[in-house]
Amino acid sequence: MTQQLQAELAAALEYFNRSTGALTEEDSGFSPADGVFTAAQQVAHAAQTIDWFIEGAFRPGGFTMDFEAHEVAVRAVTSLTEARAWLTKAVENARQTIDAHSDEEWAQPLPAGPVMGGAPRAAIFGAITDHTAHHRGALTIYARLRGKTPPMPYMDM
Repeated sequence: MTQQLQAELAAALEYFNRSTGALTEEDSGFSPADGVFTAAQQVAHAAQTIDWFIEGAFRPGGFTMDFEAHEVAVRAVTSLTEARAWLTKAVENARQTIDAHSDEEWAQPLPAGPVMGGAPRAAIFGAITDHTAHHRGALTIYARLRGKTPPMPYMDM
């Protein structure tokens, strides 16, 4: 199972990086509307959510639900370079966490609660994939609004 989880995580990162690759540091502060996350904040939010899923999967109380604090941390990010570094670090931490736990541990249920309560811990990787896909999709729109053409996420062209 751990090999499958590693592959799923690697694919999510590859597709995210490829489809958002048209955005550069100069696009960091772009937002399509007031109050909406900037490009840098979208990437930071994706990174933060990977951390959140990994931490919540093994925290005795489950997932932290202090979304106001999460938003404050994301809104502080102003650089795509910084946000991409956070994403890389979050994925590396997730990779290490996969390897640090057995297949049996990944098959155990998540704590009861509103976030995937009772699902196997490994289910967080499907959620990570869905969440990063959602945000990479938004970021391809950001790129188009900046006059850029985002690459296809699933292959080099």
